[in-house]
Order: sequence, then C-alpha cells, then structure tokens
Amino acid sequence: MSWLEPLFGVGRPIIGMCHLPALPGDPGFDAEKGMRGVIARAERDLAALQEGGVDAVLFSNEFSLPYLTKVHPVTTASMARVVGELLHGVRVPFGVNVLWDAEASLDLAVATGASFVREIFSGVYASDFGLWNTNVGEFVRHQHAIGGAHVRLLFNVVPEAAQYLAGRDFAQIVRTTVFNCHPDALCVSGLTAGSATSTAALRVVKDVAPATPVFANTGVRLETVAEQLSVADGAVVGTAFKSGGVFENPVDVSRVRAFMDRVNEVRGPVTSKGAQRA
Repeated sequence: MSWLEPLFGVGRPIIGMCHLPALPGDPGFDAEKGMRGVIARAERDLAALQEGGVDAVLFSNEFSLPYLTKVHPVTTASMARVVGELLHGVRVPFGVNVLWDAEASLDLAVATGASFVREIFSGVYASDFGLWNTNVGEFVRHQHAIGGAHVRLLFNVVPEAAQYLAGRDFAQIVRTTVFNCHPDALCVSGLTAGSATSTAALRVVKDVAPATPVFANTGVRLETVAEQLSVADGAVVGTAFKSGGVFENPVDVSRVRAFMDRVNEVRGPVTSKGAQRA
C-alpha cells in the first residue's frame, strides 16, 4: 500500500483546490475588501468542497497572477493568516502551494500543519515567468531543517506554462526525477490551470515510475475523470468544481457532488475503515 490511503483514507483521492483571491501586493488585490474578503471567499469555497465530498483540500494563491518564483514575504504571511483562520473548519487532510516558491510552500506547510505540498522542486525551465531554476537538494534540506520531514512532496513534472530548458525526453525526466529526488508523488499537468492533462502522458509516467503515486494535476472533468483515474492514482481538481466550469468563479457544491458521485462509482464501495474493496 502507498502512503495515499493512510493519509486520505481512500485510494485514488481527489484533492479539491481552494483557490485564494489575489493577496496584498498582488496586482489584482481588492484593497477595499481587504484580507477579510479573501478569507470570506476561501471559507465559502472550503465549505463547498467539503460538503461536496472531496478527500482533501489544497490551498493555493492561484490568483496571484503573474506568479513569482520567489514570492515576497507578505504572500506567505497572508496565506498563513487565511489557513490559520480556516483551520477550525477543515475536516479533511490539507496541503498548501505558494506559487511558485518551493521554500515558501514548505515554510507555510510547517507553520500551518499541512500534510502535503505541491510544487516545482526540480528542473530548469523556459517559462512565462522567465528562466526558472530550482535547487531540489536545498529545498529538501530546508524541509528537514524546519521540522517538515513528515510533509509529503508532490512534484510537478514539467510545470504549466513552461518547457524543460534542455531537450530531454519526458520519460527520461520522470525516470531521473524519481531516481535522484525521491518524490512522494508526481503531478502531470496541462498547459495552464483548467487545461486537460494528457492520459497518454499519465501512462508514460506510470510505466516509468510504477511505484510512485501519480496525480492528474489539471483539467480533470466530470466527463473525463473515469478515464483519468483508470491510469492515475488520484487527481487535483479546481476548475471543474467552479460555477459554470469557469476558472475565476466560486466553487459550486452541486458540481462537486456530481463529480464525487462519479468518482465513487469508479472507485467502488468503501469499507468502514475507509479502505476500498477491490
């Protein structure tokens, strides 16, 4: 058994995205509504995700566009306040993602008690955000130095809006990432948030790294979730849960319920201990 079932209580978990509105310092921040507006929106989305039946929640500063690869301290501090104020209502395992700053994500995870982090931990990319370099050895040492050894690391293999700088085959990237970096899971993405993850790409990852959990990271929808979960070990879902399936809209609990009903048909019945029957 992988670490997924002990943490999430179910195989092939669905992680629902709680996208935070623009934060202080971001171009889109609503200074009139302030942090109270950010917290209120996040609280509503969190409630809809949990009421709809997701297995876990991932808090991210999704609307901090355009993203930084080294965030300003106010971003991490703002996210810590949001998560801290919502913790009393969190009933499922949760993770955090400070886009796109791996060190800040780890800091936030330890500060808030998050169980997992999704980030860009390895590789060098040409991206919309400029030349994007990483240092996975430093990140992992930082994780241990701040007492975060328990935090599960979900590695994005080839991030959104970016391309590996060297001309490397996708399967090679997966193979060397697993060998050198020991990720807890691999996330496979489309071009942007809401863009479909290629099922063929998921198969490549599973073939190359069969012992590592693999998540479909973007664009999983009600119509495609059965196909995606036939290959992937789980999915991270955001846009499909939004009203009208529109990225900018709030979470619609009825869409979450319909999606999770379909997921549970695919996964099969759950025993009283939370494990699924084959």
